[in-house]
Amino acid sequence: MTARLKVTNRTSRHEFFKVSSSLAARTLEKHKEIPAHVHFRTLPKGPREQKFAALAAIGLKDGEWTDCANGWRDPFLPKPEGAWAEFPDLDQLFSKSFLGVMPGRTWVIAPDVDSLLRRWSALTRERNADRKELLFHPHIRRGKPGDKHLKKTISKGLTGHVARLPAVIHDHGQCISPTRYGFRSFDRQWIIPDARLINQPSPTLWDIYSARQIHLTALKKAAPSSGPAISFTSLIPDHDHYKGSFAGRVFPLWCNRAATEPNLKPALLTQLSKVYGREVKAEDVIAYLAAVMAHSAFTARFKSDLVRPGLRLPLTADAKLFTEAVALGSEVIWLHCYGERFFDLEFNRPKQAPRLPKEIAPYIPKAGEIPGAPEPLPDTMDYDSATRRLKIGNGYVENVTPEMWAYEVSGKQVLWHWFSYRRRDRTRPIIGDRRPPSPLDSIQPDHWLPEYTTDLLDLLNVLGRLIALEPRQADLLNRICSGPLRSAEELQAAGALEISADQSAKPKGKSKSKA
Repeated sequence: MTARLKVTNRTSRHEFFKVSSSLAARTLEKHKEIPAHVHFRTLPKGPREQKFAALAAIGLKDGEWTDCANGWRDPFLPKPEGAWAEFPDLDQLFSKSFLGVMPGRTWVIAPDVDSLLRRWSALTRERNADRKELLFHPHIRRGKPGDKHLKKTISKGLTGHVARLPAVIHDHGQCISPTRYGFRSFDRQWIIPDARLINQPSPTLWDIYSARQIHLTALKKAAPSSGPAISFTSLIPDHDHYKGSFAGRVFPLWCNRAATEPNLKPALLTQLSKVYGREVKAEDVIAYLAAVMAHSAFTARFKSDLVRPGLRLPLTADAKLFTEAVALGSEVIWLHCYGERFFDLEFNRPKQAPRLPKEIAPYIPKAGEIPGAPEPLPDTMDYDSATRRLKIGNGYVENVTPEMWAYEVSGKQVLWHWFSYRRRDRTRPIIGDRRPPSPLDSIQPDHWLPEYTTDLLDLLNVLGRLIALEPRQADLLNRICSGPLRSAEELQAAGALEISADQSAKPKGKSKSKA
């Protein structure tokens, strides 16, 4: 029990109290057209007994309640305060955001292609209907197969990939060719792009995907605790791409497959062009976001503000700082996307996996090669800070800094979690659906693959270069926040953050006082 909530409808005298997960209500009359007035209060930290004592002393009319935002969709949390409250939030900048892909079954994703092909083969070879259903692992809703199941037919495949429409139970053909997939921040895996296998594929993301698309991913209903506040991928992203839990939202850069319609508020680019005295492109805005928000100093600086979920952007009014941020952020996105976006030889960003200077780059000496077959997959990863050696089973990588080892995205240690999907024991806690996962999950390599080594070195180089950029990002953030800023109010007054009808409309038939 950490907080208490009072909700009062200004017209109809509704009052609600929320203590932990309990909700009590006294309703005298209803008024569906006016959102309730929400008050928030946090109990002091300490043992449960102290919390109960503090709760007993609270009065409804004392002066320690904090007002919450009053919009229909606003969370039951205090209003933003200070400079943070004046920054535009992420949703105000972009026209649309989406949920990432929700596969619903883990066997359709793997760090290597061969595992996916063998899993599909095992599924289609199975002739026993009950066993086949167990392998497929249908989503169960109220005791019955839900979104996708063996007998489900579909009307449309995923754009850019072979459309296989008949039910899987009758399909004995080859697997649709797996495609690279943005599984987690900095962890690129593979997925079978088959709409019959993916519970909620977020089809629009596939419809608008192209070789120019960039996806920004961020938490929505939770706040980042450490590391970069946002992440980027050039690939179709998973529902939990940002940190592996708490889902979030996906903000594509482009609204169409031709990459001609920016996914930014229509008047924003025009207004920013006036502010900075030069043409501002969609790529400039997303690069600015990367420079300012995709590093640990941003999360640390605004830690107290991030108690309330929702990210906001300090937007400079200084044209020189904006230009500096665009240049720096372009390199950040190039790194997040493993060289597949924002490559530019003029700025030493080739279209290939980024590399640190040779003298400080991680490498695997001959004696440290991670053994392949017939050695089994390793199950351990350790780090020796004294020698800067990353040990994986009987192999090791030299020149791995403590900062690379410790790099995390909101509490998730990137290197360790990357390895956890490539080790011998890949079992994970069962969350949500309490059934064991499909037996197809157990189909995996029996030895370390050369491509794992390539991916590991790519990851270490990316992390190393991002770490090297963080002091510049922190300094830039300080200078931006110390200088003139463009507030959300100013942008709104200029028409740059126009809200569409579906965003401004309140939910039909629901009052916030009933939430």
